[in-house]
Amino acid sequence: MKNLTIADKDAIRNALSAYCDNYPTRNRASESLNGVSSATVSQIINSKYANISDDMFTKIASQIGFSFEKWQIHESNAFNDLTFTFTDAQLYKNVTWIVGDAGCGKTTAAINYRKNHRNVYYILCSEDMRKSDFVREIARQVGAPTDGTNLRDMLEYALTMIAFLNNPLLIFDEGDKLTDSVLYYFISIYNRLENRAGIIFLSTDYMKRRIENGLRYNKKGYKEINSRIGRRFFEICTTTQNDIYAICRANGLTDEAEIKKVLKDAEASENDLRRVRKVVHARKRIIESKRKKGEEE
Repeated sequence: MKNLTIADKDAIRNALSAYCDNYPTRNRASESLNGVSSATVSQIINSKYANISDDMFTKIASQIGFSFEKWQIHESNAFNDLTFTFTDAQLYKNVTWIVGDAGCGKTTAAINYRKNHRNVYYILCSEDMRKSDFVREIARQVGAPTDGTNLRDMLEYALTMIAFLNNPLLIFDEGDKLTDSVLYYFISIYNRLENRAGIIFLSTDYMKRRIENGLRYNKKGYKEINSRIGRRFFEICTTTQNDIYAICRANGLTDEAEIKKVLKDAEASENDLRRVRKVVHARKRIIESKRKKGEEE
């Protein structure tokens, strides 16, 4: 890891300040960060870096979604559809399950929306999440206490905090990875926050088949879940080659021959935007290496 300069620390400070603006108080914001005290947050925001290690700055940066790599987001049709759905859910307390191909930009759009709107909470789900992990992650994200042992009380406290906010929105990313026992919590969350908060789930279209099979075999909870998402999934359109061309140019890759290489690779990779980002970075590094070599000669 490189040693951080004052300019690097200032950039993280600015990102942390914006992150804190998403919470009613700085204490709530610090509660949402693992291993970061409210005193540390206060010191950084007040530019008192003397006692703060580079590791702590890096730890905070990773948790608030800050990166030194400047990647320009292209507002594709999928990005705009996602943003519209987030806005609609937040303003009108809607519940929507969004499905789209892996790498179509769901996570990028969600994190970008969270950065630019207050009272938006992003929870990344995983297949190894237990009930306790899921509840604690919700509580942590909203700045509620997570040191209790009674999961019901912890969840109730967190949901009460959410219910009293102005137009809160919960975004659960990769919701299809949750096991049934954890997914059932969605029913309780919906019941508690109905008409008080927007709820968005993001996943691949695997969730559609999972719901269909659950309904077919009358599995516990699936009728309730299907009803609460409005018995429909919102499907995001796929990424196009035009989108990828625009992404290349927005991120400084302007040579047409180089863009064609990215487009060809993307076509073979189902236009996965994670792959596109990696290839654009690689092509730019190659161009820069050739330029430096030419200057040395």
